[in-house]
Amino acid sequence: MANILTLDGKAALLAVVFGLLILLFGRGYGPFFLAVMLLFLALSAFVTNIGMAKKKKLHVYEESRGWKNVVANGIVPLVVAAIFWVAGNRADTLPLIIAYMAAVAGTAADKFASEIGVLDGLPRSIFGFGHVKRGVSGGITGAGTLASLIGSAIIGLAGLSLGLGYGYISIIAVSGFLGSVVDSAAGYFEERRIGNKFTSNILCAAASAIIAIALIY
Repeated sequence: MANILTLDGKAALLAVVFGLLILLFGRGYGPFFLAVMLLFLALSAFVTNIGMAKKKKLHVYEESRGWKNVVANGIVPLVVAAIFWVAGNRADTLPLIIAYMAAVAGTAADKFASEIGVLDGLPRSIFGFGHVKRGVSGGITGAGTLASLIGSAIIGLAGLSLGLGYGYISIIAVSGFLGSVVDSAAGYFEERRIGNKFTSNILCAAASAIIAIALIY
C-alpha cells in the first residue's frame, strides 16, 4: 500500500478495500494484520517527508501516488492473508503470520532505502558498483542500505505484541532486508526495460515472504 495521505481518490478507495479484506482474511489476527499495514503507512509517511526540500530540489519527491502503488505494495500481503484464511485451523499458521509480516517488512525496507538513500551521496549500481544518478532504479547507498534494515526491523519488532520470540523477529527483519536487495536487483533490469517499478515492488514483497518461509523451515 502507500502513504494514504498522498493517494488520489481511486487509490485511497482501493487502499480501504485492501485494508478491509486483510482484516477479514486475518480472522482472529485480522486486527494485528491491519495494524502492521497501518504501521507501514505511518512509517512511509514519515520517511517520505524526511528531507522533503532536498528531494524536491532533486526532483525525486513523490507528491501523489495512484492505484498501481497500492496494488504493488499491498497485493502480496493480501494474498498471504487470503492463504491464512483458507488454511484456517487445518495447518500451522505461524509461518504464514511470519510470511505476512515479512512481506510488509520488505515493502518498508524498500521504502526506507529509497527515501533515505536518495539523500546520501551519489549511489552505486547494485551490479558493478559504478556510480549512477540519484533516483535511478538499481542504485544503492550506504545510508539507504542501513535504512532498509532499520525499516524492516521496525516491522519485525511489531511481532513482540504477539509474543513472537526474537528468532522469528530476526527472520522477519532479515527477510524484509533481503527482499529490498531483490528489489534493487530488479531495479537494475528496470533500467534495461525488463520489468518496471510495479513489478519490482511486487517481487520485493513476494521474495521477502518466500525467504521468511525458507528460513523457518
